[in-house]
Amino acid sequence: MTFVIGADCVDVLDRACVEECPLDCIYIGDRMAYINPDECTDCGACEPACPVEAIYYEDDMPDGQEVFVAENRRFFDEPLPGRTEALGAPGGAFRFGKAGVDTPFVAAYQR
Repeated sequence: MTFVIGADCVDVLDRACVEECPLDCIYIGDRMAYINPDECTDCGACEPACPVEAIYYEDDMPDGQEVFVAENRRFFDEPLPGRTEALGAPGGAFRFGKAGVDTPFVAAYQR
């Protein structure tokens, strides 16, 4: 089980969760942040830091937001628009920098 960022993060990108993450496993897309499920150890430091309460255990996603579990994984496991390779586990969000793109679902997401 890992933490996942849901719909309430779209277009907010407060980044308080990024600052609290001791593993540097929260990556920034264009419209939202994503937690790398292969780097996250479920410490929970990010969850209370989120000002919009958008972070959940993957099994506790609110009804209607279950798709964000798959989108969070897709961000790392599939090539993003404009890229030929998947991000995988690049070893730290700070070193990687802002991705600047989202999964197609998140890019088109309407509240």
